[in-house]
Amino acid sequence: MTPLGRLLIGSQFAFNVGFFAVLPYLAEHLSGTLGLSGAVVGLVLGLRTFSQQGLFVVGGVLTDRYGPRPVVLVGCVLRVAGFCWLAEATGVGTVIGAVTLVGFAAALFSPAVESEITREALRIEHAGGARRTRTLARFSAGGQAGALVGPAVGSLLLAWGGDSAFRSACFAGAAVFVLVLAAHTVLMPPEHGGGPRTPSGDEGGTAAARLVLGNWRFLRLVAAYAVYLLAYNQLYLALPAELERSTGSQAALGWLFALSAALVVCGSGPVEKLAAARLDHPGAARTGLLVIAGAFLAAALLRPLEGVWAALVFTVLLTLGQLLILPAARAMLPDLVDHRRLGLFTGALSSLSGLAVLAAGAPVGALLDLGGPLPWLLLGALPLLALGAVPATRPKDGVGG
Repeated sequence: MTPLGRLLIGSQFAFNVGFFAVLPYLAEHLSGTLGLSGAVVGLVLGLRTFSQQGLFVVGGVLTDRYGPRPVVLVGCVLRVAGFCWLAEATGVGTVIGAVTLVGFAAALFSPAVESEITREALRIEHAGGARRTRTLARFSAGGQAGALVGPAVGSLLLAWGGDSAFRSACFAGAAVFVLVLAAHTVLMPPEHGGGPRTPSGDEGGTAAARLVLGNWRFLRLVAAYAVYLLAYNQLYLALPAELERSTGSQAALGWLFALSAALVVCGSGPVEKLAAARLDHPGAARTGLLVIAGAFLAAALLRPLEGVWAALVFTVLLTLGQLLILPAARAMLPDLVDHRRLGLFTGALSSLSGLAVLAAGAPVGALLDLGGPLPWLLLGALPLLALGAVPATRPKDGVGG
């Protein structure tokens, strides 16, 4: 692994530690400590998601124009400012402003880091080093490790912080991003962040939209990736409902989330190695969709059993599907788009698929309200339908590519 690769993977780990030390406890702080209504809490959380996921494409465009280094640095500064503001925010307006700033900071930071790790994975592969999917799998594992550690850090701060617990968690999150800022300032080579990368005539939003919407193979990848995201989101929607139905509580939910994170951290390397030996990138993505479909089918079949069995098998299979499809999708992206616009398309992949999941959220929720195995079977059919959406890549990306 190159020094830049280690920096980017470490940054993703630290990013999620700081983020998840605060986010899981935000809703309780808003409704409990600040006494905001459920509608306002929902609005605040929705704005955070939109300002992050919905604006990824903005961060991607800026990364293409100026390089990742300045975009990452600005994103870190804004995240520090956002967390410090959130620690002191008490009114609806200030909370909304702080949360929006926190989300927008991620919309800058994440596309810059994700597009650069993809470029670095290509450089390593072309130099005869590790396969690009190996580097990208390590990146995913680093992020998931941060997502596993972050809530534990937040829990400790909340346990020790008393009345100012959430405030302490926010300042701790800000401190993490100060460290990330310092690391990128010192360690990210200036040549990776200097100068425009995109042709001067391709800078406008209209031109960028034409590039994205005119790339049919990329849009097929978006469709397949959106189905994966929709399925993965059922860890937060369908899984809690299933636990409530089968056990009478959601007490096991935290353990299942921890299991999923541990599987990503420990399983990314072995699963990627096995997939790379037998499958090309589109094949790995399709296999991941098949495993995800199997997760919903298994949950439907196991629902008559008492206890957590359906939820447990669903969590394990869904996570294994993620281990297959996520590195494969990121590895396919450079073969579908102009490398000079990798930031744009990295951001667009997240933004467009996120919007699709947002649009599907209410219908899926209504479907789950029907109860029984039918919603699980119908949700399991979506990954099967998405198999045909996975685009082919160039012949050079054969087995082991």
